[in-house]
Amino acid sequence: MKIAILSDTHGLLRPQVAEYLKGVDAILHGGDINKQTTVDQLQQYAPLYVVRGNNDKAWAEAIPHHRTVTLAGVTFYMVHNRKEVPADLSGVDAVVFGHSHKYLQEEKNGVLWLNPGSCGPRRFGQEITMMLAEIADDRLQVEKILLPHELK
Repeated sequence: MKIAILSDTHGLLRPQVAEYLKGVDAILHGGDINKQTTVDQLQQYAPLYVVRGNNDKAWAEAIPHHRTVTLAGVTFYMVHNRKEVPADLSGVDAVVFGHSHKYLQEEKNGVLWLNPGSCGPRRFGQEITMMLAEIADDRLQVEKILLPHELK
């Protein structure tokens, strides 16, 4: 199973990101979508699992603050802000979050922590990044996707 992991698109679905979405089986979005039209665009590629970010206001009231999703035997806990991850992650294999716009992939206490960074408008001088993941034999492999810096 192939999964795209995004966050902090802030109303911009870059054509380069859309190319990576072709052929994925699911999309996980860590919040700060900013527009329903972005949700609609993402849903055209694959089943979408999304959480509400701090910039997702009244239009996003139906989007959950946090959620747990199991795909191909791997359980993901999703929330926008890492500070809001619960202490008890029993049964969770990976945490997907965003907010900081900083790419992060680290394992702590048997749980993989994943922040795909931001692939929306470039902010704070950060890289423009996302993740592609593959689940095979209940094992999650994650690849960092770095988009060119000169893009806005």
